[in-house]
Amino acid sequence: MINRAIFLGILISFVAARNFEFACCSMRLQDVHYFISPLSAGRVCDPQSSDIKPVRNGLGLAPVTVVAESESDQPAFLDTIFVGGVKISEPTTETYYTSHTSFVIGLSGIQVPSGPYFVDTFTGEAYPVFRLYDDFAGAFSQSLLQTPDGHFQPLSAQGPSSGSITIGVPSRLYFTQTKEKPLVGVRSGVKDIFPLAGMKRSNGNRAWYGLYPPANSTSIAIQNLIDAGAIIVGLQKPSQFANGETPTADWVNYHAPFNPRGDGYQDTASSSAGAGSSIGSYEWLDLAVVSDTGGSIRGPAGVQGVFGNRPTHGLVSLDGVMPTLDTVGFLTRDPYIWDIANAAFYGGNFTSYRHQPPSYPRRLHGLDFPTANSSKGRILSGFAANLADFLGARVKPLDLDKEWARSAPAQAKGQSIAQLLNTTYITLISKDQTRLLRDRFYEDYAGNRPRWSTPLCQSPPPLARWSWGDGQPESAYDEAIANKTLFMNWFNEKILPPSPNPQTCSSSIILHTDSTGYLYSRNRYLNPPALPFTFSNGLISVFAETPDSVYPLGEIPVFSAITNHTELVPVTVDIIAARGCDSIIAQLAKDLVAAGVLAIPRTGKSLQGGEILR
Repeated sequence: MINRAIFLGILISFVAARNFEFACCSMRLQDVHYFISPLSAGRVCDPQSSDIKPVRNGLGLAPVTVVAESESDQPAFLDTIFVGGVKISEPTTETYYTSHTSFVIGLSGIQVPSGPYFVDTFTGEAYPVFRLYDDFAGAFSQSLLQTPDGHFQPLSAQGPSSGSITIGVPSRLYFTQTKEKPLVGVRSGVKDIFPLAGMKRSNGNRAWYGLYPPANSTSIAIQNLIDAGAIIVGLQKPSQFANGETPTADWVNYHAPFNPRGDGYQDTASSSAGAGSSIGSYEWLDLAVVSDTGGSIRGPAGVQGVFGNRPTHGLVSLDGVMPTLDTVGFLTRDPYIWDIANAAFYGGNFTSYRHQPPSYPRRLHGLDFPTANSSKGRILSGFAANLADFLGARVKPLDLDKEWARSAPAQAKGQSIAQLLNTTYITLISKDQTRLLRDRFYEDYAGNRPRWSTPLCQSPPPLARWSWGDGQPESAYDEAIANKTLFMNWFNEKILPPSPNPQTCSSSIILHTDSTGYLYSRNRYLNPPALPFTFSNGLISVFAETPDSVYPLGEIPVFSAITNHTELVPVTVDIIAARGCDSIIAQLAKDLVAAGVLAIPRTGKSLQGGEILR
């Protein structure tokens, strides 16, 4: 057993240092692994008069529970219970859990949140507990611990796993929701492209992680969530520099996360691959903060069957990400948490309908909807019909090409939408990434490692995109902006203008499908990456700057060559509203769940749950 005096002396020397990281230990209790926070929640007892017995070989630490009322359901921490708000003159023994006798001590005049703790039997200090979970889906790049000064550090603990890291999650019992902190206790992951104070980020690239120091401050968008009470438990894997990548072929620096749905070996979609994987896999995670340039939120939402939103461009702070096309949004299973998180995220740019129901648009359009002749088509058309009934509307097909031919601006010079916007997306992302990211990165790397002029190993998609962009004249960027603006103004005036009624906000709702209801297995080689030319329905919101969100609808059976069985894969729908009408989409999701039109998806191999195959 480690000599306690030596252990405490080492810990005190860490704390006394100017630049230190809090560190404690992990412990297994009744076959569950825990991390014991080094940050005391308060002194709960006088060790001289306490009969609390430490865990054997546990460095003087004893598991206890603090409860505001005389109840608890955590048997591993029920040997000793501190009860607040109850006068207990002498410690007693009680039975609060079947066949388990607890030593009960009154907790008077001390403000310690309810929940499980480890008490230091030498000092009486209570330390919060983080349950340790195996990141078996490979969704996270780092596990995090937030310190009292608002900085982050790696949560240094490792439980049993096979090639994956361990994530520490605090008990929900520590937190009580308030009006000021509506997200208190909500566990969130953050895509590993956002700066967090004290942490290094990777951007999906090992050279970037090794080259740059930790961030001095936290991204405004993430800080908004923290201020609302959210708990950031880890950074999550993106594809490299948030470009579109597929497993096996493209993930050069880090291993691609796993999609839990179906046979467990489907593409997670990118670039928010880790976030989508985690929300589909882990019951203990509520939310993931992600970004969307050309589909990086909506793609993972579609293939993992969860809620996801690309916001109206510019409504959420973009510090730390690319400015031209990027947006910052969420992936989640719960539309109620989604709505509250939106309010915290958007601040004054979000209208909540929680206390005053909206007056929903009565116009509903279906864009390139499949027929009801297939399993996927039946789910989509059934949802459209149910939504129409809910809104008191009827579904009217929308043909963008015909509308464009009828009312296109003269500046389009007779070009179709596809012709006008064929190179717009690739021009904007390649020029922005080379100017704002690559050039400085290469220069810094070469300056620190004179032997190489560029980072050693990079993924094929960004290299192909940057190379194409290098071959385009600078005037191409201005032309792309002009074409984007031309389409944006036309779409927002002719197709989806705002409603004059603020309670309605959007003149109509557009339904479309992007990438959903298919198998895209990761155990195969692919052709070299194709450049993202042309126009698709998924790019409407990118160019028009409108909100585009994903709702999970159901599942269809598809035969898997991996399991040799029929598996279920998600079917989702995209919802587009007028620019600035994001809150309508979130509120509609809640109302449709309440009406039984939508169901909240579960974690597991299907939207109904089930053991994940691995």
